[in-house]
Amino acid sequence: MTRARLFASLCGLVFFINLARVVFAPLLDVFIGEFAIGEATAGLIVTLAWLGSASLRLPTGWLLTRLPRHQVVLGSGTFLAVSSGIAASATTVPHLMAGAFLMGVASGVYFVSANPLLSELFPSRVGRVVGIHGAASQIAAVIAAPFVALTLFVSWRLSLWAIAVGTALITLYTWIAAKNTDLPTAGQADRDFVAGALSEWRLILTSLAIVGAPVFVWQGVFNFYELYMQSKGLSDGMAGLLLTVVFAAGVPAFYFSGDLADRFPHVPYLLGVVGAFAASLFALTLVEGLLALVVLTAVVGFIIHALFPATDTFLLETLPDSTRGSAYAVFSSVWMLSQSLGSSALGVLLERGYGYDAVFGSAALCLVALVVVLVGLERTGRLPGTA
Repeated sequence: MTRARLFASLCGLVFFINLARVVFAPLLDVFIGEFAIGEATAGLIVTLAWLGSASLRLPTGWLLTRLPRHQVVLGSGTFLAVSSGIAASATTVPHLMAGAFLMGVASGVYFVSANPLLSELFPSRVGRVVGIHGAASQIAAVIAAPFVALTLFVSWRLSLWAIAVGTALITLYTWIAAKNTDLPTAGQADRDFVAGALSEWRLILTSLAIVGAPVFVWQGVFNFYELYMQSKGLSDGMAGLLLTVVFAAGVPAFYFSGDLADRFPHVPYLLGVVGAFAASLFALTLVEGLLALVVLTAVVGFIIHALFPATDTFLLETLPDSTRGSAYAVFSSVWMLSQSLGSSALGVLLERGYGYDAVFGSAALCLVALVVVLVGLERTGRLPGTA
């Protein structure tokens, strides 16, 4: 029962952790107007939040070889509360960028420490637990756009102050729950960060080869999704609604994909999800009507979010106790770094005159080619973790 209470508190904490990462996407129009910046600079603000999420994941992996996982989780919550206040008080673009980066740092520290903790709290149902935890995270993404729209009646700063206060309260509750929980000891076997990571290099590279490119593309898609839909002739309000649909589709995706990741062979399942995402994204570039855009938006949102619990389940179940924290931190750091560049890359291409459909369609075809190569390697048994 106490582990269930701790799990519930982590689901509450991850809600604010993810809200801190996605809250900048619906604020892009506000930043462009208030700070008189272009799309590339606005995209850089989002990129910095995700770069921050990648920046300390490696050091966090080392920290997990010295401190219990729950203590690092609590530290991440405290840091997010402070950094959200810094971003909320920004009066210049560099100040805002610094706040966004620090908020990202807190999220990166959280995920590197919380996901191994979850897998060790419930070792017999990793996929299901990761899926539920991810669904709680995704709810934050669903409410981000309407949440920002509501706070704009007062000020865009209110959205960031709300994150600061909410995170402080749930972090306090998580500390109380952890204090009264019989915590797992599996992580005590992971005490050599470098050796642990190096011993699992083939598994780490395999995971990155499968899921690195899709999330790079996805970063550009979702952070500019409202502007993309506007380019297809939709109103500002409808474009914002479709961004909400993208994230709403992710809630059941996390839940069901976690269960499926427990049932199916990991690598074939991951490749199937990547291939389906490429196909749905390419189809999205070919349609214009409202009904078709709504349907494909839901399909794209469901498929891409199914990738995240599947990836975490693959790694957390495959890695042994002696290397789980270290190897997962290395993977997570490189994965986040690769995807964090997606928004600014898209912003640069847009300013050079390339259209959304052309960029996304080309990206989808590249993903299809990647899947074909990886399926060939998997069928011949050349990818680790295929058994």
